[in-house]
Amino acid sequence: MTREAVLLVNLGSPASPRPADVKPYLDEFLMDPYVLDIPTPLRALLVRGLILNTRPRATGAAYEKIWTSEGSPLVVMSRHTQSALEAELNVPVGLAMRYGEPSIPHGLAELTARAGEIDELIVVPLYPHYAMASTKTVEVAVEAALAGSGIKHRFVGPFFDDPAYLEALADRARATIPAGTQYVLFSYHGIPERHLRKVDLTGAHCLGTADCCERSSIAHATCYRHQIIGTTEGVAQRLGLRRDEYGLAFQSRLGGGWLEPFTDKELVAFPGRGITRLAVICPSFVADCLETLEEIVIRGRASFLAAGGEAFTYVPCLNDDAAWIAALAALCRKPAPVAA
Repeated sequence: MTREAVLLVNLGSPASPRPADVKPYLDEFLMDPYVLDIPTPLRALLVRGLILNTRPRATGAAYEKIWTSEGSPLVVMSRHTQSALEAELNVPVGLAMRYGEPSIPHGLAELTARAGEIDELIVVPLYPHYAMASTKTVEVAVEAALAGSGIKHRFVGPFFDDPAYLEALADRARATIPAGTQYVLFSYHGIPERHLRKVDLTGAHCLGTADCCERSSIAHATCYRHQIIGTTEGVAQRLGLRRDEYGLAFQSRLGGGWLEPFTDKELVAFPGRGITRLAVICPSFVADCLETLEEIVIRGRASFLAAGGEAFTYVPCLNDDAAWIAALAALCRKPAPVAA
């Protein structure tokens, strides 16, 4: 009988909102060459010579607003997901964070200690859409941690168009969005446009034309923009939304040259366009976190209402929703694609 185990990997969180804990977390995150993809000396100068002298205090204050008695919402909810998935699959399920704790090596050590000898490890980067700053860096870090272990493993790929994932999102939206809502904004984590080009399997497709995401291409396998459009359309169709009743935008940008439109600018512009009753859903996050709870629920809501909005509804992430756990279990059970 094959002895399987699953490792869930999410982004991570500082150990506490204190600047002293936020600083090493940000250092690990921003010094990742797949996140801030500039030459190492310049990255170190920017991060350690500038950003870490100012940002830990501001970021810590943001975390303070959402911190719970159990700790970081992202880590707490990821642990709930871990427990629920383990019960659903009836195999050992471990949890690791790409940054902070439990680190990938620690998560693997804890999992192997519980599971014993593993014939196949199924690694699930908890990102529905492929990006070098999320999926790719997890794959690289896991491969490094498993080097020399002899553990056979495979990765669950992007699940942006998985029907069960889309149904779970649509169900969550139906249960949350009140009657009378005029518009649904799908807000995704932003990435620099150059990241799309760097992982373009063709080297020339992404952002080459205005309709690149609509034209068939092998580039779509690693194209974040194509995949978030797929999720948006899949959920909108299930909700029966007309084309003028929904749209997408990108949040959490850092610097110039990032995908547009920007969520924060859209929120303050909506009332001027006659959209005063808004719902926001954030499908690129499977667990509520700083980017959803502080950036959208607190700051986003405030800016929308201050601009003349009347009603703001946030659709919570899937978290440990039963339909999502069932979808996640099915993704883990799905056989790996056969190489051509």
